[in-house]
Amino acid sequence: MERLVNKRILLGVTGGIAAYKSADLVRRLQDAGAEVRVVMTAGACEFITPLTMQALSGHPVHTDLLDPRAEAAMGHIELARWADLVLIAPASANFMARMAHGHGNDLLTTLCLATGAPIALAPAMNQQMWADTATQKNLLILQEKGVRLFGPGSGSQACGEVGPGRMLEPAEIAQMAAEVFDHDLLTGLHVVINAGPTREAIDPVRYITNQSSGKMGFAIAEAAAEAGARVTLISGPVNLPTPTRVKRTDVIRAEEMFDACLSAVDQGCDIFIATAAVADYRPTVTADHKIKKSTEEIHLTLVKNRDIVASVSAHDRRPFTVGFAAETRDVMTYAQAKLENKKLDMIATNDVSGENVGFNSDNNALTVIWPGGHKVLPLAAKRQIAKQLIELIAIRYKR
Repeated sequence: MERLVNKRILLGVTGGIAAYKSADLVRRLQDAGAEVRVVMTAGACEFITPLTMQALSGHPVHTDLLDPRAEAAMGHIELARWADLVLIAPASANFMARMAHGHGNDLLTTLCLATGAPIALAPAMNQQMWADTATQKNLLILQEKGVRLFGPGSGSQACGEVGPGRMLEPAEIAQMAAEVFDHDLLTGLHVVINAGPTREAIDPVRYITNQSSGKMGFAIAEAAAEAGARVTLISGPVNLPTPTRVKRTDVIRAEEMFDACLSAVDQGCDIFIATAAVADYRPTVTADHKIKKSTEEIHLTLVKNRDIVASVSAHDRRPFTVGFAAETRDVMTYAQAKLENKKLDMIATNDVSGENVGFNSDNNALTVIWPGGHKVLPLAAKRQIAKQLIELIAIRYKR
């Protein structure tokens, strides 16, 4: 079931008494880590209300093909692109017939035509309807198109008859949905990443900071989520959108980042990746009002901030800990020393003095070091570098 972590499930509900099971199915998919959005046919709304499904899924339920409100929020094409799996449960005989013959006369059939995601059906109908020649021919057409079949089960039915045609139980459907997906590199793991700069206030309008853009850390968070991890991103002040499927916490000061990172480790994480450019020092005193220009010199007394990655590495519930070292000279020497002194499992280092790499660039090049080995990741887009780094981390973590 851990394969459902971070997966996007579009649950289609068609008309039939088995629609009541769909409510439980939403909960089971979410408990396994999936995000669920629901589309209901007109017939389904006669058996269970959209309000019920909205309350359970936490998102508006989509019912109409040409609903201006729905199009403004997430249009039907965007919804089709959003899904990692389209799961129809229950799938009525009527819906299977329309889908087999390429109809697009309601929202759900249109989504099935427009999506590139896998489609799975959990049939639910009277046993005679299931056995009917037309239904079985439609089933063959759907299977030839690559549509997966979850069930049906066999047993007593709402009509009083006994035989095949029952919708499988929600727990069985959730398990079969999980099996659609490959076991990704970081499936089921919790990855915590810090990113961006911190700001240490001098007075209400001035602060000490650095040039970190957060781009590398955000790219790594996106790559970790794509690899199946549950990702917590702790970010300093940056102007970047949150990657999809990533939980983000915003902080300003180094002390706030320290507390957020250690809290995440306290609650349990498997891998910690420290990409943030955290200020080493902060002013001992922050003025309550703007400091006026009155003398030729101003003196600031700075105190050292607590070291986040070293504290994580020394934690009682220590995760696999990855550090970053952005240097302008003697890159390998400083990185090796940091790896050893802070007892890290791995460190990624780069030379930020070049024009085409570093803080604000969209490109990067890393040398990744671990005890007894290293690997060079040549210049490439940060998103590509992030994916390569996540692959390396996954390999080292599993060893």
